[in-house]
Amino acid sequence: MLHWGDRRRAVQRIWKRLFGEIRGYFDGVDRLPITPRMSPGELRGRLQQAFDFRSPRPLDELIPQVAAILREAGLHTGHRRYFGLFNPGVRPAGVAGDALAAAFNPQLAAWPHAPAANEIERHTLLWLAGRFGLDPQACAAHFTTGGAEANLTGVLVALTRSFPGYGERGLRALPAQPVFYVTGEAHHSFQKIAHSSGLGREAAHAVPVDAELRMDPAALARRIAEDRAAGLAPFLVAATAGTTAAGIIEPLEALAALCAREGLWLHVDGAWGGAAALSPGLRGHLRGLERADSLTCDAHKWLAAPMGAGMFFCRHPQAVAESFRVAASYMPDPTRETTDPYVSSVQWSRRFIGLKVFLTLAELGEQGLAEMIERQASLGEELRGRLQKAGWSLVNRTPLPVVCATHPRILEGRTTVRAVVERVQARGQAWVSEVLLAGRTPAVRACVTNYRTTSDDLVFLVEELGRALAES
Repeated sequence: MLHWGDRRRAVQRIWKRLFGEIRGYFDGVDRLPITPRMSPGELRGRLQQAFDFRSPRPLDELIPQVAAILREAGLHTGHRRYFGLFNPGVRPAGVAGDALAAAFNPQLAAWPHAPAANEIERHTLLWLAGRFGLDPQACAAHFTTGGAEANLTGVLVALTRSFPGYGERGLRALPAQPVFYVTGEAHHSFQKIAHSSGLGREAAHAVPVDAELRMDPAALARRIAEDRAAGLAPFLVAATAGTTAAGIIEPLEALAALCAREGLWLHVDGAWGGAAALSPGLRGHLRGLERADSLTCDAHKWLAAPMGAGMFFCRHPQAVAESFRVAASYMPDPTRETTDPYVSSVQWSRRFIGLKVFLTLAELGEQGLAEMIERQASLGEELRGRLQKAGWSLVNRTPLPVVCATHPRILEGRTTVRAVVERVQARGQAWVSEVLLAGRTPAVRACVTNYRTTSDDLVFLVEELGRALAES
């Protein structure tokens, strides 16, 4: 058995190793190949050989081993030239927040069990709610594991408010089949939500998009009328502020007006693009967001927080309370002027998700957040210009930094989007993805997701795409 002095020195070695690996990754991630080069079989074999769990091993030896595997077999989304999905370069404030949350380990199900953690989250969420156009004193908000859970929450709360019998007797008690509306460009979590909520996947009705890939309000109105005539019960429209494939912002004002006329719930999936509301220069593109009944936004997308930090906001707190009400003798009595998370969300036991967001907001401040978002949007515009100058054609239009493009060589059939993307990814010095827009237009997709990305990185990307074109 180790004496106290030996144990203290051992713990000090652990912290030194841990923080050394974290610092080393932040300092060196841009020198790593972005794309992992280890096959599933190689990775599994390495884990089986190195970690058989038969005997104890010193933690200060395990930490660098695991960090080495993460470096060699990870897709490095923190790289400045990762232009992929909505995975940001994380700020140190977020890492510090996650570390503190793990060390203190508060359990946020009930306010009395974690007063400080619950109030830090409440403070953070209500500040953000005000920026999204909601009344901070008359809304419900909580952190989620991500956008899929937040979108699920929106559907469940809308069902509860729209159909009073749903909560107690379920869908079978309803006089008609509920249906909701998305487009083919919406996040595909809504298909899983339709399944898991019991609505069935056929309840997610696809609405046509216009030439700019936005939900067509006129087509939506026609589909609602047709569905009602067929005996169905429309209850929700899921609009997107910043689609995953092309960064498209749907016509939120027109959709909000239509939902008000038709008595439908408007849920806005702003998992990525919703953060544009924090920018004075971009906020105008989200007009109508303030009229949403509920909203999804992920801090782990455009606010540079680590995974996962989803958020759900709703202007109908009573509907949220009705959706998740429960009583359990083993839980503490409610504290006046507070709301227990376990009776206001899908989750029960929950970690302190919000601390990393709180620290990021506190470190940057409102102006710093706006500058970070606007700088990335500006880089997106710069990338569009550089691609066009290099002979590429843009196939999406958005003020947000998602750029989708094709090239004459691709259109002529001399190569394919996939071939170009695979060559770029294989080199490991930049990362882009392939998308299919409106189910018919393949394109190279590049998104500026890292607050450290520079104009030089854009120059490199365009040159790398040119090399991939020439070789494919």
